[in-house]
Amino acid sequence: MQTIVRLADYRPSDYLIDRVDLDVRLHPTETRVTATLALRPNPAGEPGAPLHLDGDELTLLAIALDGQPTGPGAITVTPRALTLHQPPQRPFVLEIETQVNPSANTKLMGLYRSNGVYCTQCEADGFRRITYFLDRPDVMAVYTTRIEAERHEAPVLLGNGNPVGQGEVGLTRHYAVWHDPHPKPAYLFALVGGRLGRVGSRFTTMEGRDVEIAVYVEPGKEARAGFALDAVARSMAWDERSFGRAYDLDVFNVVAVSDFNMGAMENKGLNIFNDKYVLASPDTATDADYANIEAIIAHEYFHNWSGNRVTCRDWFQLCLKEGLTVFRDQEFSSDERSRPVHRIAEVRTLRARQFPEDAGPLAHPVRPQAYREINNFYTATVYEKGAEIVRMLRTLLGPETFRRGMDHYFSTCDGTAATVEDFLAAFAAESGQDLTAFARWYEQAGTPTVAVAGGYDPAARTYTLTFRQSLPLVATEAAASAAPRPLVIPVALGLVAPEGGAVEAVSERVRDGVFVLERAEDSLVFTGVAAAPVPSLFRGFSAPVKVEHALTRDERLTLLAHDSDAFNRWQAAQSLALEVLVGRAKAGAPLDPEAGPGGAGLARALATFLDGEALADPAFAALVLTLPSEQEVAQTLGSEVDPDAIWRARQTLRLQLGRDLGPRLLALRDALAEAPGAPFSPDAASAGRRALRNAALDLVTAADPGNGTTLALAQLDAATTMTDRLAALATLSLVPGEAREAALARFGEAYRHEPLVLDKWFALQAMIPEAGTLDRVRSLMGHPAFSLGNPNRVRSLIASFSLNNPTQFHRPDGAGYDLTAEVVLALDGKNPQVAARLLTAFNTWRMVESGRRLRAEAALRRVAEAPGLSPDVSDIAGRSLASMT
Repeated sequence: MQTIVRLADYRPSDYLIDRVDLDVRLHPTETRVTATLALRPNPAGEPGAPLHLDGDELTLLAIALDGQPTGPGAITVTPRALTLHQPPQRPFVLEIETQVNPSANTKLMGLYRSNGVYCTQCEADGFRRITYFLDRPDVMAVYTTRIEAERHEAPVLLGNGNPVGQGEVGLTRHYAVWHDPHPKPAYLFALVGGRLGRVGSRFTTMEGRDVEIAVYVEPGKEARAGFALDAVARSMAWDERSFGRAYDLDVFNVVAVSDFNMGAMENKGLNIFNDKYVLASPDTATDADYANIEAIIAHEYFHNWSGNRVTCRDWFQLCLKEGLTVFRDQEFSSDERSRPVHRIAEVRTLRARQFPEDAGPLAHPVRPQAYREINNFYTATVYEKGAEIVRMLRTLLGPETFRRGMDHYFSTCDGTAATVEDFLAAFAAESGQDLTAFARWYEQAGTPTVAVAGGYDPAARTYTLTFRQSLPLVATEAAASAAPRPLVIPVALGLVAPEGGAVEAVSERVRDGVFVLERAEDSLVFTGVAAAPVPSLFRGFSAPVKVEHALTRDERLTLLAHDSDAFNRWQAAQSLALEVLVGRAKAGAPLDPEAGPGGAGLARALATFLDGEALADPAFAALVLTLPSEQEVAQTLGSEVDPDAIWRARQTLRLQLGRDLGPRLLALRDALAEAPGAPFSPDAASAGRRALRNAALDLVTAADPGNGTTLALAQLDAATTMTDRLAALATLSLVPGEAREAALARFGEAYRHEPLVLDKWFALQAMIPEAGTLDRVRSLMGHPAFSLGNPNRVRSLIASFSLNNPTQFHRPDGAGYDLTAEVVLALDGKNPQVAARLLTAFNTWRMVESGRRLRAEAALRRVAEAPGLSPDVSDIAGRSLASMT
């Protein structure tokens, strides 16, 4: 049984490390690491306690205490730990030499090789795979790293901090020395050695520091690194403008590698990236790729302050760096692109990933109270919901006070390992507000529901809104045993007149357009209201809640047509579509657009919208046209879900909208066509035009597959961007027949040497909602470009099938569950992190109807009962099967 780590059991380390000198002699199979650690007893620790250092699959070669070999019985060592039984109770130096095998490290944690490049990944517990260490985030030290390697094998040697030395070793080897003057925890350590191409530029900070910035990539792909390099410079400038944070080293390096468990890692001064979030060209990257590169480059750079200069005391505080930094990168992207469009994208991600997590067996608070395996808590709850909490704090305090609070936090916690309490204390100090009740957002799992009722009194000319909040009691180990307490919920709102325009009404409890709901039930009265208004609630999605508000169809049409808040206009269209989809799914309607509750009203509303505004803001129009996902319909239904019925409901509505809006959609495609020879630009306006053209193609093809196939094939042949090429192929992938198979084959052949493009090709095929897709996926697992050893390949094919193809993952015969379980077990011994994340596809298994539910449970139990299971997969399987109340 795995050990449960609890927040309540936290205690400081008995020893601290002030300085770390590393000598890393790189070798493909026998890398030697000499770590010289300057330690001292921690005044806050237990006097005279043994020194316990973490390890993981290490081989100890030598150890010395203050320059002398340790005596018999002085230490106990295993591959997973080293204990010095009687450490000196004064400052002392421990020298440890270990050996590791980077080429055999398929877990991609610690030091490993990716396509011949040595690189590291140390978060959360990876540094212990390099040397024995106090591998915890509250032990911070100054690092100097000497890296040595064969020059022909690794001409580029990079480390944390600034370069301070280099030289030759004999005839074939060379070395580089890097020094990071800023104390950091071990999880931020990094080194890279290999044959790499480089693009670079310079940036002068607001403090006058001249910084050399560079992006390193696979040789020959330097031309695809320019956008990432530009994003670094823009991120640096934005953080200075928006948060007053300047960069603090002389160099900032980004390295792209092809084998990486995560998206990227914020190691101090040396960010290591999955190459899919660095490499981009019009021929290989979509508009979404460009936006993701921009956002993730910014996210990792912003960690320099929110995560590095101020780190987290323990892993329970993970949201303190991740949620805060997601908020910061979201603000950056909103400023760089369209704020309303980006906000809608953020909420779609939250609802697609975090809301189901909150409702399933893997639910946990934003700050968990316990965990078995920390790698399994890098979740949407920590990241996306954590960001929403920070956003609510800014809404409650106002932007000026929020900025003062951030300045206070950075200045008082600089160079420390902080807690959520430290973060909130900074805002309490600047605002004078008691944030004790607000802190419950970090403590309670589950998505709150806010039920709203409105009533108009014509005689008194008043309009009353009544709010009732509730939070489910989530049965998890980490959940508090007491019933959930009311949360502090900012409700941004306004009143809209039925004929359009804002209602000028008064309420003493609304300040700057925000009402703060703090009790389980509360009411809000507006006076001086001439006629019954339509309430526009949670503008900008001001809180991560589910809203139950019985607006009529006409009232939602009013919001779609007239609301001044773009988010709620989009939300009105979504709710109209969701009503149709849920009704049809419940009715089990066949593939007939005339069966079940109709969508004619929605089509008319969208026609009016498109006629008036589509060309003015194509990106927003594309989002309005995009129907709620199958997963969102399933979440709305809640239980006894039939994924096939949901798919049929969505298909019939796509068909109906394509039929009713067809002429308008075709006219829009023509109006938005790019001029021949026009240069490519990934800017928001250009991407928005492409998005609307491709949304139109999707609906036109749903209504008329023959004509749509012709249009898609023409677009595929003529496209000058990967965005248009892939959108055409995605449209074709939903139309069975020879044209589809031929197009897929041509695309695969054309990009056979482009792994990141083939990932898109794998994903499209894995998401085809047809019975033959499972066999297609199994066949593609034998493709020369596919490898279970590469996380990107696994995510593109297997995760796309399991997470984004509900009808086939939830096949009634259970074969979809069996395939996923089979891959999880095959991966577990090689890369347990990737295996565990793949297993989270079962998070919604309790929602489906009984036949599927039994088969999903059987597949989960096969995984849970497999011998030799990793802690990562065992934890996910155990929590997924645990009883829920």
